Amino acid sequence: MPDTLDAPAVRTWCRLALAALGQAREEIDALNVYPVPDGDTGTNLYLTVEAAAAALDPLFELSDGAAAAAPDLATAMRAMARGALLGARGNSGVILAQLLRGMTEALADGGGAGDSAALRRALRRAADAGYEAVARPVEGTLLTVAAAAAHAAQDCPGGLVEVAEAAYQASRHALARTPQQLDVLARAGVVDAGGRGLVAVLGALADAVADHTPMGPLALESGRPRHREALLDAIPLQATQTIGATEAVGATEAVGAAEAVGAAPAVRGCTAGAHHAGCGGSHPAFEVIYLLDAPDSALPALRARLAELGDSLVVVGGDGLWNVHVHVDDAGAAVEAGVQAGRPYRIRITHFGDAARTGAATGTAEPPEQPGRAVVSVVHGAGIARLCTGAGATVLRADPDRPPSSAELAATVRLTGAREVVLLLNDPELRAVAGAAADQLRGEGIRVAVIPTRSPVQGLAALAVHEAGRRFDEDVVSMTSAAGATRYAELAVAEGESWTMAGVCQAGDVLGLIDGDVAVIGGDLGDTGAVVLDRMLAGGGELLTLILGEGVPQRLADRLVAHVRRSRPEVDTVVYDGGQEAAPLLIGLE
Repeated sequence: MPDTLDAPAVRTWCRLALAALGQAREEIDALNVYPVPDGDTGTNLYLTVEAAAAALDPLFELSDGAAAAAPDLATAMRAMARGALLGARGNSGVILAQLLRGMTEALADGGGAGDSAALRRALRRAADAGYEAVARPVEGTLLTVAAAAAHAAQDCPGGLVEVAEAAYQASRHALARTPQQLDVLARAGVVDAGGRGLVAVLGALADAVADHTPMGPLALESGRPRHREALLDAIPLQATQTIGATEAVGATEAVGAAEAVGAAPAVRGCTAGAHHAGCGGSHPAFEVIYLLDAPDSALPALRARLAELGDSLVVVGGDGLWNVHVHVDDAGAAVEAGVQAGRPYRIRITHFGDAARTGAATGTAEPPEQPGRAVVSVVHGAGIARLCTGAGATVLRADPDRPPSSAELAATVRLTGAREVVLLLNDPELRAVAGAAADQLRGEGIRVAVIPTRSPVQGLAALAVHEAGRRFDEDVVSMTSAAGATRYAELAVAEGESWTMAGVCQAGDVLGLIDGDVAVIGGDLGDTGAVVLDRMLAGGGELLTLILGEGVPQRLADRLVAHVRRSRPEVDTVVYDGGQEAAPLLIGLE
């Protein structure tokens, strides 16, 4: 495990934090009752960290294969903090961006060292920066959790791993106490949503410095150890039940996930659409956020003017670039204050009544006059893209080394011009991205159903039964059922030694995965593929689909087709050239 926090550890932290927030996004949205119960804190934090990751990753793409050009700690932290600042969403996202900036400043002042002393300073400066950015700090919020983490780090005499773990554990306990500090949380029976998000981010930091990341060549870089979430089970997160997406695609049960991804239930005791801080109190009607180019000298007057106009004022940033967040009744005046201070841009104005109605929508009613329906499919490989396009889908080609962002997915949906859209993900790791994108699109009046297909073969099965002339709900049910009835498998090549469900694999071994788990370890694509097919067909099946990866010879398919004909002549087999880079062979069985 690392003795210092370096640039690769920062990258791992950012990726783990994004994965953790994606996993907890709907839960955090449902906790959101303060300062406004608009059910978007989890989504806002996810989008903020997604922007941070998007700014950080290019530094490593430039340095791949050239260790001497790798970024240093200060450069990596600056990129992460700036990305968060530019992409910050909502009150909690803006504050999180400032916490990252505070950490960056402390690490830079310490000469770029990433030892335990530096982490203590960074967490202390982060908490102080958060309080300084908020016009009227309130305890029982994300700020309280950040302060508790900083205090615990200061008091911990251990090394880097121990300091990070102490900060995380203190944040958990501080989160559990937030209902005792803020009456609106106690009345709703929840902990603070922003604080819950920060706990996830600090847990990711502790995992990154302790090297508690998924092991082996098949471990997805965005994955996150489950032990952090298990520790949170002891915290009374909420008294109401949240809407959760199903773990697997299966018949009509997954339709609830398809319709509800991104939706947040109303919190007990709060009326959706009410303009209040928590339950029952008066609150301004609009949230205004913008980036601002302005000198430091203009900030005092800006803060004073915005404080007169409303509340929940947070101004973060520095060096001439600021992110401004405020809740007001007069949105125009808030923007005008920015014009007087400098140059505001990327202006976002949200009416809380609209946001609450969007968050509380169940998606079960057929909206009036919704012209047009589209299917958007995320794919790898030119061949698979052609298959999906031929079946009537709009295709988003994903980079094999970088999953699409929520912004890219939302932009693809908008390009269809449809008011009803079905999303086929074809990758289990895209659920959080799709949920965040769906939230944005629903706010624009677009009806979105996310079918969490785990493989392109499931996506093709869903497309095969798609009928745009049916009612939207009926089409989603039919497509989800077809996807759920399709078992999926793939062949992959191990990149290094790793423990798997089938034993220990070495670099170069051929791995046969069935329904996402390693089931076979072999030395040859043909032999391993035959074993995988035998195991899948043992449970029955009528139609077998083989999709060849980039550069894989046709003779592999011929060999496997001949094997199936000898053992199971009643099974129909089709072969396609998919062109995907990651997997030499994709298998679907309906």
